[in-house]
Amino acid sequence: MTRNTTIGLLAHVDAGKTTFAEQLLYHTEAIRSRGRVDHKDTFLDTHEIEKARGITVFADQAEFSIGDSRYFLLDTPGHVDFSPEMERALQILDYAVVIVSAVEGVEGHTETVWQLLRRHGIPTFFFINKTDRAGADSQRVLNEIRLQLSRDAFMLPELQETGVDEELKSFMAERDERLFEAYMDGSQSDSSWHEALIALVLHGKIFPCMSGSALLDEGIDSFLRNLDALVHTEYDYQQPFSGRVYKIRHDEKGTRITYIKALQGVLKSREELAYGPAQERIAERITGIRKIYGAKTTAAEWGAAGELFAVTGLTSAKPGEGVGLLQDHLSSGLVPTLKSKVGFEPPVHLKEVHTAFQQLGAEDPSLNVSWDEELQELHIQVMGQIQLEILEQIMRERFSIPVTFGDPEILYMETIQNTVYGCGHFEPLGHYAEVHLKLEPGARGSGISVQNECHPDDLAAGYQHQIEQYLLESGHRGLLTGSPLTDLRITLLSGRAHNKHTHGGDFREAAFRALRQGLEQAENILLEPVYALKIRINIDHVGKVMADIQQASGSFAAPEMTDQVAVVTGTAPVATFMNYSVRLASMTQGKGSLSLRVAGYQDCHEPETVILNKQYNKNADPAYTSISIFCAKGQAFSVPWDEAEEHMHVKRQW
Repeated sequence: MTRNTTIGLLAHVDAGKTTFAEQLLYHTEAIRSRGRVDHKDTFLDTHEIEKARGITVFADQAEFSIGDSRYFLLDTPGHVDFSPEMERALQILDYAVVIVSAVEGVEGHTETVWQLLRRHGIPTFFFINKTDRAGADSQRVLNEIRLQLSRDAFMLPELQETGVDEELKSFMAERDERLFEAYMDGSQSDSSWHEALIALVLHGKIFPCMSGSALLDEGIDSFLRNLDALVHTEYDYQQPFSGRVYKIRHDEKGTRITYIKALQGVLKSREELAYGPAQERIAERITGIRKIYGAKTTAAEWGAAGELFAVTGLTSAKPGEGVGLLQDHLSSGLVPTLKSKVGFEPPVHLKEVHTAFQQLGAEDPSLNVSWDEELQELHIQVMGQIQLEILEQIMRERFSIPVTFGDPEILYMETIQNTVYGCGHFEPLGHYAEVHLKLEPGARGSGISVQNECHPDDLAAGYQHQIEQYLLESGHRGLLTGSPLTDLRITLLSGRAHNKHTHGGDFREAAFRALRQGLEQAENILLEPVYALKIRINIDHVGKVMADIQQASGSFAAPEMTDQVAVVTGTAPVATFMNYSVRLASMTQGKGSLSLRVAGYQDCHEPETVILNKQYNKNADPAYTSISIFCAKGQAFSVPWDEAEEHMHVKRQW
């Protein structure tokens, strides 16, 4: 039976990933001729935008076969601005191949990719590319991989010719107690060592490295033989169908196309497929199945376990969402740090712009397309300036809509640093709901979590679930700047409903008021995104660079010095360091290199200035209020947050 395996190619931009993909497809006779990025004729970078810029923007796929093994190949974006597209592809990989330049070595985005791969637990190979270039040093790069990524990386000989040699056996034995005993007494056969290596790779205990030059076609055959000798995938075709959505696209007619990785079973055209949360499952009929090969698609009657394919007929399934028996939803760990306003001029109408961006938002949920009612502005969230340029081009070429974007603004966030209790009551005439919450600060990067300690005697389970869902909605705003709330643990303590007057949405109003009332009592703090930075420079420039980092309110470790080169690592706020590449290039005549990756959020270095500039009025936010509504003698009346608790119908017992 054919073995299906999904392989993802990942790299820092310009490491040669797409050229490597061309060689894999050519060597396995999936394509007849090799394209080149600089010739704009590669099999996978099919979009005009990609050809023009010479970078991968969209995660495209192809297939190739080695014997009875069929491989689905995903070429993912290497530019940091398109990291969310890359991460969505990770969610369905069986194995990953990380391409690292033999000259530049491990760069900022390489580290981001590595952290995501470990988060998703994906077995990983390394290919050290561009060994033909001046300054290439595979051994130095292997040492960097071991030092910065994993000590379990090993430069692999060609297995089919040499088997598992003594050096590799020793390396394996250090990572497995049973293998250590077998190594010491020499009791294990070569085939058993090979099987053990397959298992160690599969479980992320060894990361095989190989090297060569994709451009000069060196090391590709050896890589393919090693890959096929070490991958191990098993999919069950007999079980009921389950799969995961990894991409949404729309064709030229606007038809929504949902890309699915089948995890078990078989899906047939015209069958019904269910998706969505357990309480809100949607079942829709599959109207068509398409197999994808680069820019080409062919109709199919079915898709089976282990395969990648696209379907039509699903109207609202999202990337990361399970379908069929699988009911979970994988979220993204990469969050945009910039926000930009969408600009357009008559005769272009807001409705057509909004519709186009809603379609783009379905394809890339990280855009977080939103309409600001107060400012009457359409906003999107992005990773960087290059992404805005690409979006402007997409809007013009795909939708024939000219748009502009305002200068990107930093996306701040807010949290609290002490424990408080919040209460909210919503009782205009004919309505009734009351909610009591505990708010606690969460760990950095933990987002918003909701626990439930409400007794069923106080509030029916259905109402409790409603409150939990409302609190997990995105977009809750802090009091300082109206920025999104994060790193907050919310516990539902109690609540009350009315037999006759509680209607749909009442608990949403009460829960939001309770959250806001709790924030009014808390010590609120402003958070800003920070970069993890790595700067490689001549030692003559070390003093200037360190001074620049300090001036940018950043911090750094002691520089690493080798020969005439110094490497400075540290962190700095995105707000002060996002344009540093221009200064570095000027200072070093273009010879310095800068790698930046977003490393999460930290306390803002100048909160007073940001708060003053934002001019957010917490008492005039139409979407949020801390005022509770009560009713007496048939008349509703408002109670401000600092007087609300004494009016509550549930008295505090915690």
